[in-house]
Amino acid sequence: MSPSACARFRNPTHGPCCANYAARRCYPARGGRKPVSEQAIVDALMQIGGPGGLLLDNADDIGELDINPIIVSANGAVAVDARVILAPAGGRPENPEPIPADFSPLFEPRAVAVLGASADRFAVGNNCIARLRESGFAGDIYPIHPKADEIDGLPVYRSLGETPNPIDYAFIAVAAARVPDMLRAANGRLKFAQVISAGFGEVSEGVDLQHDLIAAAREGGCRVIGPNCLGLYSPRGRVTFAKGSSMEPGTVGVISQSGGLGTDIVRRGLLRGVRFSGLVTVGNSADLGPNDLLEHYLSDSNTKVVGMYLEDAKDGGRFAQILRNAKAAKPVVILKGGRTRAGQAAAASHTGSLAGDDRVWTALEKQTGCVLVDTLDDFVETLLAFQMLTPKPERPTNRVVMFGNGGGTSVLATDYFARLGLDIDPLSAKAQAALDALGLPPGTSTVNPIDTPVGTLQTEHGKIAEKILDAVYASDEADALVMHLNLAAFVGRSAVDPLENLMQAALRVQANYPGQSHFLLVLRSDGGAEIDAAKREYRARALDVGIPVYDELANAARVLTALRKVERFRRELSS
Repeated sequence: MSPSACARFRNPTHGPCCANYAARRCYPARGGRKPVSEQAIVDALMQIGGPGGLLLDNADDIGELDINPIIVSANGAVAVDARVILAPAGGRPENPEPIPADFSPLFEPRAVAVLGASADRFAVGNNCIARLRESGFAGDIYPIHPKADEIDGLPVYRSLGETPNPIDYAFIAVAAARVPDMLRAANGRLKFAQVISAGFGEVSEGVDLQHDLIAAAREGGCRVIGPNCLGLYSPRGRVTFAKGSSMEPGTVGVISQSGGLGTDIVRRGLLRGVRFSGLVTVGNSADLGPNDLLEHYLSDSNTKVVGMYLEDAKDGGRFAQILRNAKAAKPVVILKGGRTRAGQAAAASHTGSLAGDDRVWTALEKQTGCVLVDTLDDFVETLLAFQMLTPKPERPTNRVVMFGNGGGTSVLATDYFARLGLDIDPLSAKAQAALDALGLPPGTSTVNPIDTPVGTLQTEHGKIAEKILDAVYASDEADALVMHLNLAAFVGRSAVDPLENLMQAALRVQANYPGQSHFLLVLRSDGGAEIDAAKREYRARALDVGIPVYDELANAARVLTALRKVERFRRELSS
């Protein structure tokens, strides 16, 4: 059988995308067979998406076209199976031209309207009001309700067009069918509406209602986030949908197509040390979506790194172009849902998304310098690394020195680092001689990993670490240094706090060798309550002085691999 390819096309603005062709996959001859025709793939794409092709000639009727597989031979290409998803009856509605989006009123609103609060029970809208008060929001809060006079001690207004002042951000959690008319009533006095309500394009019976929603938003003069989402988290604006969120502004901007996962990102991220410039859940992305917010974050002076949880890039061509134009000037970390067939089915039922072939995403990573991660923990920890560490394209991370207590831990970690292509090479004779000259206690290994039992680390009340670090940095052999400490060996065992000395030693050595090596701290726990409590304290202290902290050496290895991807991409661009 000849090799096969697959193609997915989305109309009307996306253009063709063949997964294998986009990834530059070639099909060499095997077993004496003739090589397949790459031109046949190009011809097939043009017949479907090129001038006069199927999609362009039927732009009003075809919503999506999925061909899988295309069998390719030396003489041509044949589509074996195809799925056509028709556009809504009567073609796509003609909406007025989108209003340009200035996102500052979204992230720093002065007036917030809440639709979906109740005067006689605790509804979703009441929860929004409570969060605004908890976070210290200092602007105006306007409950909108057709009958009530007061909700949670606030005067109520009948519509978005009747509030005393224009509204920057509206939180809307009412029945889906009521939303379009509410937006029309804004009469140009609303900038952003975040529609929490479900029942739109994620279900077949809500597709037409979603089109009406966007048409109504244009008539009312606003832009829509959602529908079918959860909310906004903006520390600088003191707005949050997640209870107990820190209002300390940071530099990590996040876009999430899942509201629940957005909550996890906020809560888990804050515990790990991530500080956010903003997080927006976008749901169905019927109007504003990941591309719009990505462009905003890339140009936003408050944002240093961008994180994205995606189930579908609705305009893949624009998405790829944004990333190409950005040239990885700001790291973009992507947690992609729907990279397997099972995951694609789950994404389709969640937000109505059709997720693309995984090979396209792998190719996108190589071509644009974005970073793909596989788990929520990797996503959060990679964001933390880019928040606190500066990529060094002039010296991409390759050589790593490990230093800490735990010989077996070091051996296992060395294997893992090596599998990721990170070198744990022995230190030079000069560096080892400098370490030997310190007269370290028996049982200390200075080869790399530098294995220092707890007795060694407590020498000079932990100040010996500074001399060890100085010897390593003076040799200039490490692109990254990972200090790992088993807290169970320290906590409650010494009248002096050696860990504080270890952290201060790391800071002083880095100050003496500025910009030379990335420094990461791994704090390991046995899971006991006392050790975990100490770990939380030490993590907070390390983060306060700019040291990223991880739970295991394997976590540190993965974030260094992500850092290296961006460094190498930037170096290739400049060469």
